[in-house]
Amino acid sequence: MTHHDPEFQFCPVCGNRLDSLKLKTNEPRRPVCPSCNFVLYLDPKVVACSILEMDSKIVLLRRGINPQKGKWVMPGGYVDRGEEVKAAAIRETEEECGVTTRIDMLLGAYSYSGQVPVVIVYVTQYVSGDLISGDETLEAKLFSEKQIPWANLAFQSTVDALKDYYTSKNKGGKSPTDGDKTPKD
Repeated sequence: MTHHDPEFQFCPVCGNRLDSLKLKTNEPRRPVCPSCNFVLYLDPKVVACSILEMDSKIVLLRRGINPQKGKWVMPGGYVDRGEEVKAAAIRETEEECGVTTRIDMLLGAYSYSGQVPVVIVYVTQYVSGDLISGDETLEAKLFSEKQIPWANLAFQSTVDALKDYYTSKNKGGKSPTDGDKTPKD
């Protein structure tokens, strides 16, 4: 996706055709209405994900939808407008694999040049429920660190978050099953 997508042809305020202009030299081109000066900012989408450990293994889901159908991801999905990112991570985890969780800590934020999503990943703790496959999931499965299907992970953010998680855990950092059980803000 570029900063001026062809699907945005007309101004949502006055209906005139949008131009692609650089408003500042250090910024990308943006859709701007030459009639009313409305600027259409094409903001990134926020995705909230969970790294959830159960029985000393990580929960991964095999995607049942595109993109990357059939590949493995951590539980997660888009944050709804007005929704807290933490709440979205908890909601998406329950929707996708039937497990209720609570936030333990923020692992990291992942974004990549030329890609729309900003992926926020939390380490979560199991609260209740049985691991199931949700309606967008072909399979929900537990993996040890050595069993993770690295070559079949769907997104770079999944790869990077899992590497960060295990790097922290293997260096004696906090994991979902260690230390203080109080959710972090």
